[in-house]
Amino acid sequence: MITTTSLYDQLTSLYKEKRNDTESPWLTALREDAFKAFARNGFPTTKQEDWRFTNIAPFLKDDFLLSPGEASLLSTKKTANIPHLDAHEIVLKNGMLNEDVNIPGVTISPLRTALKNDRFKDYLSKHISLNAQPMAALNTAMFEHGIVIEADKNSIVDKPIHITHIYNAAEPVFVQPRLLIIANKGSKLQVVESLLIIGESPIFINSVTECYVAENAQADHYILQTTPGNVRWINFYQAVQKADSLFNNYTYTLPGGLLFRNNLHLDLNGTNTESHLYGLYLTGPGQLTDNHTCVNHLNPHCFSNELYKGVLMKDSRAVFNGKIFVQQDAQKTNAFQQNNNMLLSNNAIIDSKPQLEIFADDVKCSHGSTVGNFNNEALFYLKARGIGEAAARNLLVNAFAFDVTNKIQIPAVQEYVEKLITKKMAEAYDQQ
Repeated sequence: MITTTSLYDQLTSLYKEKRNDTESPWLTALREDAFKAFARNGFPTTKQEDWRFTNIAPFLKDDFLLSPGEASLLSTKKTANIPHLDAHEIVLKNGMLNEDVNIPGVTISPLRTALKNDRFKDYLSKHISLNAQPMAALNTAMFEHGIVIEADKNSIVDKPIHITHIYNAAEPVFVQPRLLIIANKGSKLQVVESLLIIGESPIFINSVTECYVAENAQADHYILQTTPGNVRWINFYQAVQKADSLFNNYTYTLPGGLLFRNNLHLDLNGTNTESHLYGLYLTGPGQLTDNHTCVNHLNPHCFSNELYKGVLMKDSRAVFNGKIFVQQDAQKTNAFQQNNNMLLSNNAIIDSKPQLEIFADDVKCSHGSTVGNFNNEALFYLKARGIGEAAARNLLVNAFAFDVTNKIQIPAVQEYVEKLITKKMAEAYDQQ
């Protein structure tokens, strides 16, 4: 429904209307707690430290449709095309799974169906601080659709799971999808997420992803944020690792949407865990990309490595705020964090704030941040050897991004991302 009241009032009214007596009592209680947390705090503002560089108020003024139905996309048969990617394909239309998916070793279920099983109360929002995360609280209170991906114990999924999210933006819409990934003990899976937008009206995506990696399991997650300019996307990601597990997260944000805010929280909740967080953000004219990460070491003998790189073009802005906590019991921790940025314009702005808080005394930790301008001498050197300016510029940007793109473990995805960098760079320069 569309009303002329404020978005906050619309959401409050919709929450009261959609109370569902058929849901499990634990889920109803969780939703109530979450909405109370959102109601207390409202939408985040620049007065809050974690949001002081990111003002979302201008993006909330549209008269949004809050409950887009799947029917408007029933005839759509598109998927996000990643050439040469051999994967299990899943398509969500406005957040809804409309077909059965059979993948050996994995159970794929609509979120509403799965949550009828009370065992999922041990996962859903179990590690999210609802009071500290108002947008995640709003999603928890009001999500309607999404899926659960659960890898069976000791299963090795034979190829990546590629999720295409399709949304109908024929009119302004505010959507709140949710994804729950569970890698049970000894399992291994890879998930790739892409986005397709039908229509040109403003679309605001407030998504939450939770990923639980059990003992001796591995989960790799690739998030490809390449969207048209009518997209505003806030994503909260909570990952939890148990002993002897491996978690790899790859987030690639390219020119297009006006606002991207990625909140990535990771709890290393077991001994001998290993984690790698890789991020690349290219910001085009007028774009704001904000990456907030938090890595929480809770147990001894764990390793985390975080590398984020940014390339900023004219009139764009980026934020990187990375926190590493090493708790008192987390002895023998190795934790590393690095944020490097290249500014291609004097009008581009980066706010970078790496942080370490260490409460243990036997650790090896480091963090750092660099900001530099485009190397015109290197550009001149390449042009002097017969390479055109656009090709030379792309070579330098790809070389800068190589440390991040080279970490991609799926060759087709790596090739796709590298080609997108070249394509999006060219499009963004044409807009300057």
